[in-house]
Amino acid sequence: MPKRSEEMLAHLRTSVLLMWITCALHVSMAPFSNQSKSLQTGSGGPHEPSDGQRVLSRAKRGWVWNQMFVLEEFSGPDPILVGRLHTDLDVGGKSIKYVLAGEGAGTIFAINEKTGDIHAMKRLDREEKAEYTLTAQVINRETNEPMEPPSEFTIKVQDINDNAPEFNNGPYHATVPEMSPVGTSVTKVTATDADDPVYGNSARLVYSILEGQPYFSIDPNSADIKVALQAMDREMREEYLVVIQAKDMGGHMGGLSGTTTVTITLTDINDNPPKFSKNLYEFTIPEDLGIGKAGGKVKANDRDVGENGRSTYNIIEGNERDIFEITTDPQTQEGMLRLKKRLDFESQKFFTLKVEATNVRPNPQLDSASQFKDTATVKIVVEDCDEPPVFSRSTYMLNVHENATVNTVIGQVGARDPDITGSQVRYFIDRHTDLERQFNINVEDGKITLAKPLDRETEMWHNITVTATEVKNHSQISRAIIAIRVLDINDNAPEFATEFEAFLCENGKPGQVIQTVSAIDRDDPQNGHSFLYSLVPEMLNNPNFTIKNNGDNSISILAKHDTFRRQKQEMYYLPIIVTDNGNPPMSSTNTLTIRVCGCSREGIVQSCNVEAYVLPIGLSMGALIAILACIILLLVIVVLFVTLRRHKNEPLIIKDDEDVRENIIRYDDEGGGEEDTEAFDIATLQNPDGVNGYLPRKDMKPDLQFMPRQGQNSGPNGVDVDEFINVRLHEADNDPTAPPYDSIQIYGYEGRGSIAGSLSSLETASSESDQNYDYLREWGPRFRRLGELYSVGESDVET
Repeated sequence: MPKRSEEMLAHLRTSVLLMWITCALHVSMAPFSNQSKSLQTGSGGPHEPSDGQRVLSRAKRGWVWNQMFVLEEFSGPDPILVGRLHTDLDVGGKSIKYVLAGEGAGTIFAINEKTGDIHAMKRLDREEKAEYTLTAQVINRETNEPMEPPSEFTIKVQDINDNAPEFNNGPYHATVPEMSPVGTSVTKVTATDADDPVYGNSARLVYSILEGQPYFSIDPNSADIKVALQAMDREMREEYLVVIQAKDMGGHMGGLSGTTTVTITLTDINDNPPKFSKNLYEFTIPEDLGIGKAGGKVKANDRDVGENGRSTYNIIEGNERDIFEITTDPQTQEGMLRLKKRLDFESQKFFTLKVEATNVRPNPQLDSASQFKDTATVKIVVEDCDEPPVFSRSTYMLNVHENATVNTVIGQVGARDPDITGSQVRYFIDRHTDLERQFNINVEDGKITLAKPLDRETEMWHNITVTATEVKNHSQISRAIIAIRVLDINDNAPEFATEFEAFLCENGKPGQVIQTVSAIDRDDPQNGHSFLYSLVPEMLNNPNFTIKNNGDNSISILAKHDTFRRQKQEMYYLPIIVTDNGNPPMSSTNTLTIRVCGCSREGIVQSCNVEAYVLPIGLSMGALIAILACIILLLVIVVLFVTLRRHKNEPLIIKDDEDVRENIIRYDDEGGGEEDTEAFDIATLQNPDGVNGYLPRKDMKPDLQFMPRQGQNSGPNGVDVDEFINVRLHEADNDPTAPPYDSIQIYGYEGRGSIAGSLSSLETASSESDQNYDYLREWGPRFRRLGELYSVGESDVET
């Protein structure tokens, strides 16, 4: 028998024994508590009433108890007796009948209607229903009338330990930091027992650890799991599986138990420093490695994970020239050694660096932060490469005067081969930057000379690129920018700032300012412009106008009198000399045109001669009329020429609406060979209306009449075709009335009487086998091969 069944049977026996003892006590006390009481009247004793005395009495229902118990999970061969009902009316007669009603009556519970015994008909489960409420009543068996009111009582299912503890929320997962001290709480588990927690110890649980010691412990009552081992290291073991048991009956023998698992993971703390995999790293880096490129990798391993395992790298020794830098790759946590400056094999061939790896997040609980660092040595060997020439400067600034002569040396550039071999260098100008070929350079010494004259006023700066190439290796090229500034010289005379035009009123006052004149100079002197204005020497004593210096490089033109009249003179010309302050000074003569106009009293110009507005300086009305006449005459000549050309090039074809056909003669016959005279009639090619006359074509309008040549006529008989065709061709070539296209004549008929006959098979009545092709051989060499082919075919058919 299984251990669980034995425990249940022993518990069942104990419960039954207790129940029967309780029942016996209640039965022995029932006559005293439930005895009927009689009410008597008269002098008789209490137990013997006298005759004639009426005895009054009240019968009381009695029961054994108002609460019964039944043991759960009882499964004997007979129904289990729960209890017995009894009333004082039951004196052994047969007229009493017990009736049971309520929860489970008739199905779960049955009553003996004669004795009142109640039996449980099924096995009961307290966890399913712990209590039943029933009603008992006594009725007259004969009349079925109740003999007393119904009474209610309860039947309680008495618990036995038939449910094991259960962990409803399992399995569990918990975490605890590594290196946690003993007693650190990890998690708490909870088990439940469906048995009655009030009756006995069936639901009193005790917890214990079946697996997981000595790492963890559990409180037997609260089920609190705690750390039980000092210095648990995640790097040694990260996960633990703990088996927890909950046992009822207070953990005593015979109790039921349930288990669950708790997976406990140690979380990481930063308790491990970074550690380089090697103490010495060696790299070879070519000297032409680009800036920012990686020249090597170092790696410091950290047994921690996440942020605790991240490290940063630094160069703490050997990088005094700040040539290298080291960065951390966020994915691989490697230290990437990169270049900040270019390497030079010729200046330094070896480097020795000391690299340090440091944790990003050191553990503050540890005493010394130095425990989270590690160092390694990095040796770098610079590999020599064929480098391009190096200019002494990346940008050159040169100056040249704009009056410098061709082949003048402007400046010189220099470059050298940085390699140990020291190859010679050749210099060239990148002509993409000097499209005008303004400069030249000596290929050997780098001297830049002027190839074309310069003009500062056209272009002040010239930016060219010079390349330096090794003689031994033309692929090694370096470049330098040459900025050439053109220096100014005083080579431009000053001139009026604009084309000034002055108007003078007839009624103007003497000394009145007519016009203010200023000048410009394309040169750019260092000390600024300073212009000197003066009249030409022959007009120094000009009776009409004078000039006044305004002190700001401008002058005012003043009238000397008020007797200007348009009828007398409409326009005046005033030449003015403008001189700059250059060395040597430059000057120019500019003419100011002054027109005399009619003005109002307020001095507002009202009317001027039209010539004053439209004529340029020095151009009279007569000259303008002559120019216009020439233009008109030229236009007339052009119109006449175009008209003549259009008249001459009119189309020769007359587009007559009534005659729209083309000059096409069709011959829809195949031809008849040499004997065919119907399809090819030479007389048709000749003039059909006679050889002596000429009939103009209806579809053209000839400008000139062309008569056919005489003496070339021939009749239809005895015609020389070659001569006839040559004559017609000559006439057509020299005929001005001929249309621009050829006449079309179609010969689509072979005619009759030909020796060969028609080559078409459409009208052939006989089959191929009935024909004889021997005649093809008689046609000449061109048809001989065809005849042989057909002859072979016939011979094959015959055989």
